[in-house]
Amino acid sequence: MNYENMAVTVSQVNSYIKEKIASDEGLNNLIIKGEISNFKNHYTGHMYFTLKDDKSLIKCIMFKTYAQRLNFMPKDGMKVFVFGEVSVFERDGIYQVYAKAMQEDGVGALYKQYEKLKQELEEKGYFDISHKKKIPQMPKVIGVLTSQTGSVIRDIINVSTRRNPNVQIRLLPVPVQGQDAAPKIAEGIRFMNKNKLADVLILARGGGSLEDLWPFNEEIVAQAIYESELPIISAVGHETDFSISDFVSDLRAPTPSAAAELAVPDIYEVKQKINGYQNRLKLALNKKYEMLKLRYEKIISSSIFKDPTRMINDRAILLDKNIKRIETAIQNKKQEQKEKYVKLISKLDALSPLKTLARGYSLTEKDGKIIKNATELKSKDKVRLVFFNGEKNAEIC
Repeated sequence: MNYENMAVTVSQVNSYIKEKIASDEGLNNLIIKGEISNFKNHYTGHMYFTLKDDKSLIKCIMFKTYAQRLNFMPKDGMKVFVFGEVSVFERDGIYQVYAKAMQEDGVGALYKQYEKLKQELEEKGYFDISHKKKIPQMPKVIGVLTSQTGSVIRDIINVSTRRNPNVQIRLLPVPVQGQDAAPKIAEGIRFMNKNKLADVLILARGGGSLEDLWPFNEEIVAQAIYESELPIISAVGHETDFSISDFVSDLRAPTPSAAAELAVPDIYEVKQKINGYQNRLKLALNKKYEMLKLRYEKIISSSIFKDPTRMINDRAILLDKNIKRIETAIQNKKQEQKEKYVKLISKLDALSPLKTLARGYSLTEKDGKIIKNATELKSKDKVRLVFFNGEKNAEIC
């Protein structure tokens, strides 16, 4: 059989499908609800993304002309309404939605509100690390704010009591979703603080949608956490869920069970650590004892310890030598000073007037003044003559 005349090309097939889709009124004016994923804002201004629900997905493109009209920036995880048409991209043989408009649905609006509040609280310092309190190492009472029914409180109790059977769990039941949940949660936090009912608080809730977790994104709850004097561990949703309470709290746990592990130390691990410390202390004390023992044995075996009088005698001899050396130094100093004194006396004696008089000279004084020149005297002047062994009064002729 000759198939040549019967066959069509790939391009013809894609073109035919495109025409069929274009002629379908239902596919030319669609409103599709879904969640954005794989979003890419191309440098050309076009936007490429995938729209998905829990069962399927479809590729989408929004050209720059339409993208410029959006009053928000699409993001992965955002739920939106997309207005557009379905068509075929002939080259690749794939069909996709050509979006002409996009609008956030209720969840998208909540996400926008979430981001806005998060930014405001961050600017106020609600997330500052310096404000966060330390979780006590050995708490006696764990306060839990969650629903009194469900798996969350059971998981916290099971994990806590397994890690430390002596720890006390104090539950304060609060609604964890719905319109009244946020005020009740905030009121519960303040009540636990006011009455000092726990050493640490766990704020817990199981997983859910953004709407379900919304009470933990309310400002009233964030403020109560920020003002709490008791440290708070936030365990809201699953590991991939992040709420405002996670950022404000002192510690974030990915799950309620993990929160219990963070709040309650494993008593058996603690005991092992204590035993380890005891063994290390014992080894250190034994080492110190052996060292002191060696020093003691060295001391008692020394000659000084065996014959202490020998050391005393040696020191006494050394003392005598030092005393003798000092006495000799004093004597030498005295002799040196004496010799200096004798030399000075000799010099003074040589310069003394009495020494001159002893050699036969005399002094002539008039009116208490020594006469040095004969012209200073006149006839009949009365003078006093001073000799070596006495003095006489005389009159000048």
